[in-house]
Amino acid sequence: MIMVDVDAATLDTEQGLIGDHYSSRTGGARHVTLIQAEHLSAIAAHLGLDAIAPEQLRRNIVVSGINLAALKGRRFTLGDALLEATGECHPCSRMEEILGEGGYNAVRGHGGITARVVASGMIRIGDQVARETLLVAGAT
Repeated sequence: MIMVDVDAATLDTEQGLIGDHYSSRTGGARHVTLIQAEHLSAIAAHLGLDAIAPEQLRRNIVVSGINLAALKGRRFTLGDALLEATGECHPCSRMEEILGEGGYNAVRGHGGITARVVASGMIRIGDQVARETLLVAGAT
């Protein structure tokens, strides 16, 4: 399966990432996968490589400037969509095949997160990830 970079995509509460090979088969808890761009550099460094391409890890969305682990169990916005972090993306056994010897261990702790789509919307390159803030009645 070939991964394709796009400038914009639609996230849907039923199907997840529209157009994804696994769309509608992933189940609500794993509609999309996200990884930090900063972790791509860390993985490459662990392997002694100059760079790792996002498609090598087969994640849907690459973000930067936010610690995805801090979103554990929280809702967040990305573009017009509202998502909820549902878990970590652990490396699969194919990482050795794709990245070479040590690939599995290099990805451990750097694989990103899974999320479900709570409210459908468009996402575009350059959209910011923002943790949803909770309003508490009576708070000043």
